[in-house]
Amino acid sequence: MTGIAARFAPSVVNISVRGVRKVSTVAPKASTDGETPSDSQEDLAMREFLRRFQQQYGGLPPQLNLPVRGEGSGFIVRSDGVILTNAHVVSDADEVVVKLTDRREFTAKVLGTDKSTDIAVLKIDAQNLPAVPSALPQPLRVGEWVVAIGSPFGFESTVTAGVISATRRALPGDGAVSFIQTDAAVNPGNSGGPLINMQGEVVGINSQIFSRSGGYQGVSFAIPIDVAYRIQQQILATGQVRHAKFGVGVQEVDQLLAESFGLPRPAGALVSEVVPGGAAQRAGLQMGDVVLAANGEVMERATDLSAVVGMAQPGTPLALRIWRAGRELMLSAKLDDAAPNRTPPVPESVAQPTGRLGLALRLPSTDELRDSGDVAGLYVEKVSLAAERAGVQVGDRLLAINAETVKTVDQARALAERSGKSVALLLWREGSRVYVPLRLG
Repeated sequence: MTGIAARFAPSVVNISVRGVRKVSTVAPKASTDGETPSDSQEDLAMREFLRRFQQQYGGLPPQLNLPVRGEGSGFIVRSDGVILTNAHVVSDADEVVVKLTDRREFTAKVLGTDKSTDIAVLKIDAQNLPAVPSALPQPLRVGEWVVAIGSPFGFESTVTAGVISATRRALPGDGAVSFIQTDAAVNPGNSGGPLINMQGEVVGINSQIFSRSGGYQGVSFAIPIDVAYRIQQQILATGQVRHAKFGVGVQEVDQLLAESFGLPRPAGALVSEVVPGGAAQRAGLQMGDVVLAANGEVMERATDLSAVVGMAQPGTPLALRIWRAGRELMLSAKLDDAAPNRTPPVPESVAQPTGRLGLALRLPSTDELRDSGDVAGLYVEKVSLAAERAGVQVGDRLLAINAETVKTVDQARALAERSGKSVALLLWREGSRVYVPLRLG
């Protein structure tokens, strides 16, 4: 176990994010089909908090922009800087900073994310990095030892160990993935880090915990690595991920339902709804059918069918073995595309940190000059995560770089470009001048 920890630790990275999340302060409207848009538990909790605030203190705008800051983990899968992590780690991020074990930091580009499997692919501008082996592992066995590496609560390169508790665990609302359950300690900040077996193979990506306290309570879940690699390949090839849709609602088969439908044992996915015009209806599937196998894979539970469909590509043929009226039948389907036909939102025009300084700068307005006593310099409109860590704040006034006064944005950019690895920024803040050292990107 010590050898595995030493071998894999350099491939595990710390991820810091910063951004803005839009939260509605009003309840979502029902659509024409009677359904309401789905929200994460975090969004629902925030909306409830804002509703109570509004009742007590007065009106709020229909939408608020809330700052997002967080940390997670990831691991290098290619020596040229490709990194795997969880989609929820980089959700709503304007800036993603990756820190290696040798303390180098890079601003990462998010190549793509997939919310249904909770996988994201990042890229940093670096070469000859220590990547994890890319071979798929042997089938997992319950009881075998595994190691988790990540940054719980920001403590980098933390190693924990446990055993595989289950290999195909279904979670509510996560039908596209059958999770690996483990008792290796996983806490906030571990998300996106690797789960490794004793053969030195990455078997999963640590993703979730079950907890009543918010911390580790002995039940952790990881996304199987074959699922992650499949998503990674799609993102690297096309920049997006496509999933299939079958067009059915299914439920578990318990003992009483098995007896009611004449099944020899409780297993399979009981069809409770067939979407009109969908792939399932075109294939001839009916309510009350029980799907026993799909493409040769036995369906022990209803979520098994959701996982098979969710990981398939649109247009994939699906051979079904079903139970209907006391006998088995074979049906064939061609899966639809799960992507909704929506026009993507137009991004807002927001100043972004640029250049080696990692600052969005502009000339101060007349009112800002008057309020600051005619102090010149450049107004800091937005800062990168690295600049924020150095101590630069939005609203600061950049007066000089090293000892040279700056009067224009182009001048500040040119000074940064011809500087070394770091500079000293002279800032005006609340009536005082202070130098802040900044390591350049």
